[in-house]
Amino acid sequence: MVKFEVSRVVTTPFDGQKPGTSGLRKKVKVFVQPHYLENFVQSTFYALSAEKVQGATLVVSGDGRYYSKDAIQIIIKMAAANGVRRVWVGQNGLLSTPAVSAVIRERVGHDGSKATGAFILTASHNPGGPHEDFGIKYNMENGGPAPEAITDKIYENTKTIKEYLIAEGLPDVDIAVIGVSSFMGPEGQFNVEVFDSASDYVTLMKSIFDFQAIQKLLSSPNFTFCYDALHGVAGAYANRIFVEELGAQESSLLNCTPKEDFGGGHPDPNLTYAKELVARMGLGKSSPHDEPPEFGAAADGDADRNMILGKRFFVTPSDSVAIIAANAVESIPYFSSGLKGVARSMPTSAALDVVAKHLNLKFFEVPTGWKFFGNLMDAGLCSVCGEESFGTGSDHIREKDGIWAVLAWLSILAHKNKENIHGGKLVSVEDIVRQHWATYGRHYYTRYDYENVDSGAAKELMANLVQLQSSLAEVNEIVKGVHSDVSNVVHADEFEYKDPVDGSISKHQGVRYLFEDGSRLVFRLSGTGSEGATIRLYIEQYEKDPSKTGRDSQEALAPLVDVALKLSKMEEFTGRSAPTVIT
Repeated sequence: MVKFEVSRVVTTPFDGQKPGTSGLRKKVKVFVQPHYLENFVQSTFYALSAEKVQGATLVVSGDGRYYSKDAIQIIIKMAAANGVRRVWVGQNGLLSTPAVSAVIRERVGHDGSKATGAFILTASHNPGGPHEDFGIKYNMENGGPAPEAITDKIYENTKTIKEYLIAEGLPDVDIAVIGVSSFMGPEGQFNVEVFDSASDYVTLMKSIFDFQAIQKLLSSPNFTFCYDALHGVAGAYANRIFVEELGAQESSLLNCTPKEDFGGGHPDPNLTYAKELVARMGLGKSSPHDEPPEFGAAADGDADRNMILGKRFFVTPSDSVAIIAANAVESIPYFSSGLKGVARSMPTSAALDVVAKHLNLKFFEVPTGWKFFGNLMDAGLCSVCGEESFGTGSDHIREKDGIWAVLAWLSILAHKNKENIHGGKLVSVEDIVRQHWATYGRHYYTRYDYENVDSGAAKELMANLVQLQSSLAEVNEIVKGVHSDVSNVVHADEFEYKDPVDGSISKHQGVRYLFEDGSRLVFRLSGTGSEGATIRLYIEQYEKDPSKTGRDSQEALAPLVDVALKLSKMEEFTGRSAPTVIT
């Protein structure tokens, strides 16, 4: 058995290693600097209590983006040196973020061991490659992202770190081959187990959904299906679930080979970046050669996000979570005894609120960041939750889950079509959404992203919006000056959240302007980019009148968009005459 020694390597701090809501994300060129990754990993070990490290079992895997394989070997050696007993790695270093959460929560090792946490190597929906983004985040024993108390400690440690521990003489582990490699260190045996990336996750999905019902839907001659992994890690699961388990045609899978650079694309499942799927579904600028499929979906780099499409029809993420919540009990066996509650992030439209009120469910509005949902789920208060940024999930794990959302929609379609699978017109995605609007009203909704804005200019813009809130009379004067028929602003604030579970308070979570008719404008700085700032502007208008729920979204929202741009002085502060992405 190969033996290793522990080396203490002298280092100095790097500026800016502050983890955001989804860990630390930077360009690859930053991460490959000597000691950069090591400093962050050691700072994380220092932030954890001794029993989470000494003799513990950790998961180390990710979305397979460029630099992941090198990073996995470094983290294995550092885990060994810090007294970790076992490291579990998905084959080829691949595990989707939801699968990592499932592995932490569900997997039991051959010796009865359970994981206490994970290093996930992903920059989510950001591009990959030598000149693109890399990221790392730590998840806790509940399978969810580290809470602020831990990420704050990690950041403080990165500012004072003087040395890190690494195993000398520990060879690289072959992560392409399933099996266990054992080594001997000063504190005893250290094992690295490479395991099948998909098995635990597939087992979990089969325990939640009626795969037989979905299989019947997919085998119907009237139903066609398309899934685009955008060359992200979802490809490691798509064939197993959709083809092997559910009987879909292999030709229904697009871009399902995981690649280090995501095939040169941007692995963000939206109408801008999922071009091939959007065209195939009949939503592109030119008409497709063939009749579009009935149902289409896409995933991001680490497979925690999803986009749902019908034939020539886009489902907004805000509508998607509301529709899943409204149909979950009758369509998904896991929820057959009822929902404990529902929750959404603050910028997400209020479509879910209306469903919660209608069905008399507990409802929570939380800051952006999945960890806030995790607290509610751990306390048994929430079953289904979602974010407008294409994240949907439930309490089966503690991360958003893109494939889960696709299976939820397929379950709803299977339930609605159980009488007419073999003949007659299928109830379509569009039918389900329009029926939902007829029942609950429609929340017209759009998001404008201004990416890589100068950080100073972005902060000035936000400060100006906060200052404006002190005089609603002045705000309404600006509003009426732009469009006299837009409703008055009745409340404006910076969103603040007191967690009902642990009492923690999160401040400065976005600037809100709430209108008399239920419309909203929300402005947020996002922490998901690797350089510069991203300003996100969310625009929402509620329409209860069934005769007015069929309008084009951008047309219905145009007056509010004009108001938002004028109120924020967007072009004046940023120099941008148009957003980078409109969703």
